[in-house]
Parts: sequence; structure tokens; C-alpha cells
Amino acid sequence: MDRDQQRRIVEGVVLASPDPIPASGIAELIPRCNPSKVRTLVKELNDEYSESRRAFEIWEVAGGFQFRSLPEFAPYLKQIQKTRPLRLSQAALETVSIVAYRQPVTRAEIEHIRGVDAGAVLRTLLDRHLLRIAGHREVPGRPIVYATSRRFLEVFGLAKLGDLPTLRAIEALAEAGDEDDAPRDADGPALAPAEDADPAAAAAQDPGVELVEDETEIATPLVTH
Repeated sequence: MDRDQQRRIVEGVVLASPDPIPASGIAELIPRCNPSKVRTLVKELNDEYSESRRAFEIWEVAGGFQFRSLPEFAPYLKQIQKTRPLRLSQAALETVSIVAYRQPVTRAEIEHIRGVDAGAVLRTLLDRHLLRIAGHREVPGRPIVYATSRRFLEVFGLAKLGDLPTLRAIEALAEAGDEDDAPRDADGPALAPAEDADPAAAAAQDPGVELVEDETEIATPLVTH
């Protein structure tokens, strides 16, 4: 099997998969292939898409690969998007930020940082599958601990939690005057999609997203299958 055929298989599998498909899963379908080679084939495909000015590319999100539309086409695509974008309040963004950086974390710890009751916000984030219950802390009362979900990674365009921006990167952005663009908790870092700590950048990736004054709409970018 030649390399061009391998690229076509990768392309077809990613296109047909309803969810992000991991490199290991793709490698199992191609003779004499491995996850490292799959990533190389994906890079080659993305280079081809860029050279031919296609409207999409393959992203690695939530531990797998997925086709996504380019940010510049969001204004057009959201006009035909039938699903309602995910809307998150400032309180929800702050809460999911705390969980992302401090997980596993209890409700009491979240409330200590935010200074307000977090029960309703946590229920909302659980209902929207951005958070998950990760078990119980082995202390008196065995409180529930919360963690982010795979859906969280997909929505914010992250391949893994390690792709969250570091404190140093956030401080550099703050010094550049961008700190007002990202939600912060009381004493921790801001949550941001991908690598730039800017929620507006996530919205730019999403055809169904608009940033409004008191809520942020967040949706997974268009999947082109």
C-alpha cells in the first residue's frame, strides 16, 4: 500500500467518524502503521488542504482527530447551523476554569475560590457534559470531586489537558493587555481554548458562536462529514 492510499484511508476514516478518533484507532485499520505515522499522515493532509486553500482541516481534539471548518468561514456556516450553540454564563466559565486547573476538586473548594454557592453552576456543567463526577475524596463526609470531561476538551479545542495554557503564558498575555479577554477565578489562571488563553479565539473557530455581554456561546466547530 503506497503512502497516497494511506493518506486517503486516514482522510476517509476521520471524515466518517462521528467523534474524534484516536491515532491508535486509525493505525489499526492501516497495514504496517502506527500512531506516530498516523500523525505524520494527518500533517501531510493538512499541508495539502492549506496549499489548495480548502475550507477545513483536521484537528487533534479530545484525544482524537476530527475535521473542522476554518475560523474565517464561521459567519457563513452559523447561518445554516440548526443546533443551538452552547451558552455559558461568566459564572459557568469561571467554575469550569477552576475545575480544569485544580481537578479533582470538591464543590467546597470551588466555592472557597469563587466566594459564592456553586451548586447550580455545577449542575449545569454536568448536564452539558463539560464536567464529570470523578469519585469521592477520602476525607470525612467523602465529598464528591469534579473533573473535566472529554466533551470539555472537544468544545475548547484541546487534544489533552496538558494543552491548557500555563500560568507563565497567561501572565505574558496579561502584561500585553489581554487579561480582560479571558475569565479568571479568584486566585488561579484563566481558562482558554487551545493555546492563546482567549475565549474569543474559541468563538472564532465555531460557526455557531457569538460572544454576548453576559453569556458566552460555545460550540464545537462544524464537522465536515
